[in-house]
Amino acid sequence: MLKSKSKSQPARLLSYGQSISTPIAMTIAVLAGANIVSVLLQFVNFGIGSSINRHVKGMTVVQLQDGSISPAKFVGPNERDDKTIKRFVSNNMITMFAGNGIIEATENGENITKPDKGVEIETEKGGRRKIPTQAWSAAFSLSENQNFRASFLKKLAEIVPDGVFTGECQVSLVTRHISEPRKIKDGVWEVDYIATLVNFERDKNQGKAIAFNKTITVEAIDTPKLPAQPTELDKRIYSVRESGLEITQIVDYNLGRRKDN
Repeated sequence: MLKSKSKSQPARLLSYGQSISTPIAMTIAVLAGANIVSVLLQFVNFGIGSSINRHVKGMTVVQLQDGSISPAKFVGPNERDDKTIKRFVSNNMITMFAGNGIIEATENGENITKPDKGVEIETEKGGRRKIPTQAWSAAFSLSENQNFRASFLKKLAEIVPDGVFTGECQVSLVTRHISEPRKIKDGVWEVDYIATLVNFERDKNQGKAIAFNKTITVEAIDTPKLPAQPTELDKRIYSVRESGLEITQIVDYNLGRRKDN
């Protein structure tokens, strides 16, 4: 009895023995191409992400009150950069010691200017005098500790000319130099503020200048939070304290002691 000889089947890799239909072949090719493209995109995204991380390491973005976004850097609760401190001191000092009898306001969504009636303050002598409205607002940058803000406003009221509210004169603080902040301790800095206080009388068409040289101490605080329906007072306080700083002391600058200016 003869045994039939079995023939071994050759491997059919890339062979023509069993063909694959054209649609299936195209589908396989498309899927393979898609997988390759997907892998390449993952490598590209990884490279872009790594590059961004190198540039913004330790930074994030925050949404501001007006809806815009801005890059921000994570810092300790009591840390403030030098530019923030100097800008805070300059802006508030200029506003506290300036007055021209005009106030900017918003009515029906439009910015307008109108005469400044001022804010009445009781002086140390028991009388009542006015200070410019913007100066009163800027004074919220001063600490309430040890009655500092209230005492400052009383002294300020005594030196503001009455002519500021009648248009007879204008007072301006001209900044000449602000030193780099000197860190005293955690969250506390000193800044030397060199300026000139100018009282300009309109009828005489001339101004009188007084040296205004101070050393100002600032301290880090928590930024106030605006309520859901903020009042005008809430907005004023927030606008001067949004930097997370307050002024705790203003003393005469000692030219003999400071050698760095």
